[in-house]
Amino acid sequence: MIEVREVKTKKEQKDFLNFPLRLYKNNQYFVPPLYMDEKKIFDKNYFYYQTSKAIYFNAYKDGKMVGRISAILQMASNEKWNKKQVRFTRFDSIDDQEVADLLFKHAEDWARKQGMEEIIGPLGFSDFEREGLLIEGFNELSTFEEQYNYDYYQRLIENNGYQKEVDWVERKIYSASEEDEKRVERIVNIIMKRDGFKLLTFKNTDEIIKNYGDQFFDLVDKTYTKLFGTVPFIEDQRKDIIKGFKLLLSPFYIRLIVDKNNELAAFGLCFPSISKAVQKSGGHLTIPTIIKILKAKKHPEIIDLGLIGVSEKYLHSGVAWGIFLEIMRYLHTGNIKYCETNLNLEDNEAIQNNWGRFKNVLHKRRRCYIKKL
Repeated sequence: MIEVREVKTKKEQKDFLNFPLRLYKNNQYFVPPLYMDEKKIFDKNYFYYQTSKAIYFNAYKDGKMVGRISAILQMASNEKWNKKQVRFTRFDSIDDQEVADLLFKHAEDWARKQGMEEIIGPLGFSDFEREGLLIEGFNELSTFEEQYNYDYYQRLIENNGYQKEVDWVERKIYSASEEDEKRVERIVNIIMKRDGFKLLTFKNTDEIIKNYGDQFFDLVDKTYTKLFGTVPFIEDQRKDIIKGFKLLLSPFYIRLIVDKNNELAAFGLCFPSISKAVQKSGGHLTIPTIIKILKAKKHPEIIDLGLIGVSEKYLHSGVAWGIFLEIMRYLHTGNIKYCETNLNLEDNEAIQNNWGRFKNVLHKRRRCYIKKL
């Protein structure tokens, strides 16, 4: 017998958080999120609840937990995009259609009670959370920033009447040829000199946050505002992201370009991959895990692309190539093998075309689904 229960007790919360760790135990491609970050969803003061509300469900079969799902009413998103949608997220299940059907039924019933007309996902509270269902690339190590799932999830979801809304693709980016890099360098030098742009480097992240933190978040908001699923920043979210940056970011992988008025024109953030560092800890920051993270930051073999943005004022100036040139240079540093792009919308032609300057392999695809209620 299968029973689906709304998560209310401390034990049910623990079951919800631990289920994917048990489901993917010893899976060589799964990378858990930080456990302390996931726990925040059950804090009534979690900053996302300023603009959202959510519900969480566990599924049990013969007393054993076999699945979970969350549904989010993201009011800021609905207002921005003029939608009546609930997002589903954190769906995990054993390969059992009945379990999946009951979980989605509970999420959809809740969405109807909120007066919503559609359910969409996997999407989190914002695009700074893990999103999209992996549908290609099951034999690839997940990045820390994105979620891994088994191949049968697609069948379980589509059998519930969900259809494609958008796809994201992910690439491995390898170093450009010496000839290409020199060509880009010549172009960048001309652009920088012509328009008075300046590339900034820093000794520590505190210096970056102090001098350019507000400009950075404002530019991220403006750069990504038209992209699918984006939600405006709130102040407490900015503070939370800054905490994460201090843990994961090294100043070496932060590049800012300012104009002659010292206003931010473009930025690029990369993260030394910590996927292998956190795999075996279940996302817990144990002392051995922290040591592995610090080693990964100092001597990475893989870097994950976080964000690239250009001020609308300079979209056609070519300044973005200053950031791409820095990525080319990263790939000649130390023992770095390649850069993971993370999610790029498949119809974002600008970013897709830019990767043509690099040797690259499209190795993963993720999908967001939608269903009318």
